[in-house]
Parts: sequence; structure tokens; C-alpha cells
Amino acid sequence: MAVSYKKLWKLLIDKDMTKTQMRKEAGISTAALAKLGKNENVSTEVLVKICSALHCDLTDIMELTEEGK
Repeated sequence: MAVSYKKLWKLLIDKDMTKTQMRKEAGISTAALAKLGKNENVSTEVLVKICSALHCDLTDIMELTEEGK
């Protein structure tokens, strides 16, 4: 299984928010943002910070997908 953050990017568009604005509001590092952009694993702490900043649930920002799809 692989992780996809497409839902996060769509949510940011809906909220008219840039990735940099979200990063600052959530208090996450640029390295964590870069990992999100590459659909790499990040800590649960980072995901919780994003959900708190965007007032959403984990399922609103990520999903598990089949490898290679």
C-alpha cells in the first residue's frame, strides 16, 4: 500500500490556501511539506497538526492506494 495526499492539495484549493500558508499555520517543517509533495510517509504528529490547522479529519487529507497506481 502507498499513501496519497491528493485530498490535501484539493482541500487547500477549496480553502484558497497555499502550501506555504498551510505549512506556517500548521507549524510543520519545509522537509515535512516536501515529503507530503512526494507522497512519502510523514509522522502522525505532522498529520495531526495539519488536521488541526485545517479543521478536518485524517481521511480528508490522505488515502491509501495500491502501489504503483
